[in-house]
Amino acid sequence: MRLRGRVVTADAVIEDGVVVVDGDTISWVGSADAALGERPPATDTTILPGLVDLHCHGGAGASFPDSGAEQMMDAVRHHRSHGTTTMLASLVSAPPARLVEQTALLSELYAAGDIAGIHVEGPFLSSVRCGAQDPTSLRPGDPGLLNDILSAGRGAVRSMTLAPEVEGFAAIGRILREAGVVPSIGHTDADALRTRHGIDSLGSGPLSATHLFNGMPPWHHRAPGPVSECLAAAARGQMILELIGDGVHLADETVRAVFDLVGGGRIALVSDAMAAAGMSDGRYRLGPLDVTVRDSVARLASEEGDPDAQPIAGGTATVLDLVRRAVLVAGVSVVEAVRAASSTPAALIGRGDTIGSLAPGFDADIVVVDEKFEPLRVMRKGSDMQEVASWRS
Repeated sequence: MRLRGRVVTADAVIEDGVVVVDGDTISWVGSADAALGERPPATDTTILPGLVDLHCHGGAGASFPDSGAEQMMDAVRHHRSHGTTTMLASLVSAPPARLVEQTALLSELYAAGDIAGIHVEGPFLSSVRCGAQDPTSLRPGDPGLLNDILSAGRGAVRSMTLAPEVEGFAAIGRILREAGVVPSIGHTDADALRTRHGIDSLGSGPLSATHLFNGMPPWHHRAPGPVSECLAAAARGQMILELIGDGVHLADETVRAVFDLVGGGRIALVSDAMAAAGMSDGRYRLGPLDVTVRDSVARLASEEGDPDAQPIAGGTATVLDLVRRAVLVAGVSVVEAVRAASSTPAALIGRGDTIGSLAPGFDADIVVVDEKFEPLRVMRKGSDMQEVASWRS
């Protein structure tokens, strides 16, 4: 199989390129002029690597923290149809038994190859910056609970969000490192010094910041907090920064500034999507909490006060939506935006040698989009995802 169009590789754009697929892998990528054998007709499409989402709570009405295994696949299929060929399924803070139960359910999807693993967002978080996390489910670092979660995951747990000021942070960090799980700094009210000590205590190895800026104190020039330390760590090559660049969680100018500061090689665009992604406005659940979605913006439900003043409760976009906005609105280069949505997150979870790039030997995970970055075709390991056709019909 041969695809022709504007090809976005890891470090360049081939304006008229060809991608050759052999079975479930890519066998050749280059300019159309250099292609051997039959060349497909020229097109005005853009060819991207399959996108990788490290932080996704659900979609299409299904919620990874709440739904059963069959419903969870509705969320997976929704995001696949929009170009996310690899994802981590994210949980939120919940009572211990619920966390263990949902981890065990998601481990089945991991074993089947439908997800690349599980991201556990909590419960070792700051109550001051809990955002849409259930404050009654938060707790100090609990090695016993963490080991129960890891056991239930059977190798599926790939990352965990925790706050550096939480009691027991160092012990939890050691267990995560020993288990090969990526620690992610987030939902924290720590000052800059505490954040730096937390980062240093985790030693070498993959490390990320959960949705930078969100769930953190603002970056003030006399109280820089965790934002400055995470930016500095990324600039040193020590950390990957998650950004929810949907125009709701972050201003477009903020997204562009972070790209200018550290580049797409240190950024992972994440959806943070919840059940309402791909659905109409209305009432939804995110773990133990009720969420109201209005004008596609999800906030914690409240019967009192201004509903627009309630904390944001996840997103309703896909990673492809974030790439589109980064390029067409924020002015980020297409190479940098696509890198932050593919090869950078793939490398963070140890998959950078098989997914996230259009290169020979990589899995044939491919997204073909039009000039507005709307999906025309999605392939996963060389197989067309039929959901795209049904979504567009």
